[in-house]
Amino acid sequence: MKEVLEVLDNVRLNFSVSALLALNIVIAFVMFGVALDIKLHHLKNVFMKPKSVLVGLLSQFFLLPSITFLLVILLNPTPTVALGMILIASCPGGNISNFMSALAKGNVALSVSITAISTLGATFMTPFNFALWGKLYLKNYGPTGADSYLVPIEIDFLQMIQTVAILLGIPIILGVVFSMYLPRITTKIKKPIRQLSLVIFIILVVVLLSANFDIFMRFMYLVFVVVFIHNGLAFVTGFFAATLFRLSRADIRTISIETGIQNSGLALVLMFNPKIFPPEMELGGMTIVAAWWGIWHIISGLAISMFWSKKQLSQPVTQRN
Repeated sequence: MKEVLEVLDNVRLNFSVSALLALNIVIAFVMFGVALDIKLHHLKNVFMKPKSVLVGLLSQFFLLPSITFLLVILLNPTPTVALGMILIASCPGGNISNFMSALAKGNVALSVSITAISTLGATFMTPFNFALWGKLYLKNYGPTGADSYLVPIEIDFLQMIQTVAILLGIPIILGVVFSMYLPRITTKIKKPIRQLSLVIFIILVVVLLSANFDIFMRFMYLVFVVVFIHNGLAFVTGFFAATLFRLSRADIRTISIETGIQNSGLALVLMFNPKIFPPEMELGGMTIVAAWWGIWHIISGLAISMFWSKKQLSQPVTQRN
């Protein structure tokens, strides 16, 4: 596999800032729809019993990066593919996880809380995990000269606060207030908004594919296995971490989704930042892995969420705080 993956290093994707802006607008709309199901006592319960939040953050920032490191050693890909996997695992949860948790009958308030906290925490944890696991990989398993790919990453904390406020804070506040003061209208529009959100995500997948369709078709068979295994392992990591700590079934579903849905958009933004990765660096493997993860986790996340949406939450596991 390693020899075949080497052809990815020279690949450059078509990166559209406008597409990222459109994605953020869609996420804000989706978050408004998700918030229609959130009540103030849901958020209160999350912070009164923080065990589930802590387990989610443990799975997100400690278990997934370390397990990814072991997977990289096992698969032994090229340095750019390996570092792409490590960078993805170092990123916070993606915002679409909140929508998927709602679809899966999970704990939406918990999902929103973990996403918000992990996004802010990423200003420190993402650079830390990328440096820690990337250095361990390159020092012990990477080829000679590959350490040039390990660059220091800086994430603007104020920018993260702005992102959380725009994509999570404002839409959620509007949704909660809307449902509080307009309950009848909320009851009527909740289902249509959820259905519309699903359609929008499907369209989004098509748009993301079309922008780099030729590249994806050429290298799909190379990256698909890597991302499929990595993403599946992320979902499993969250599931077993939450199960081990005997959380409720709704929380188990939520933490599984939070761990499996990574903010690959942040990873791509970092990769295309010339102040972090100089343009002359060959990052084909990193960008392809991040881009395909961004598409695949929507597909896999929706599939898992729709499967769980058909399953009742009867006989929940007792949560011990």
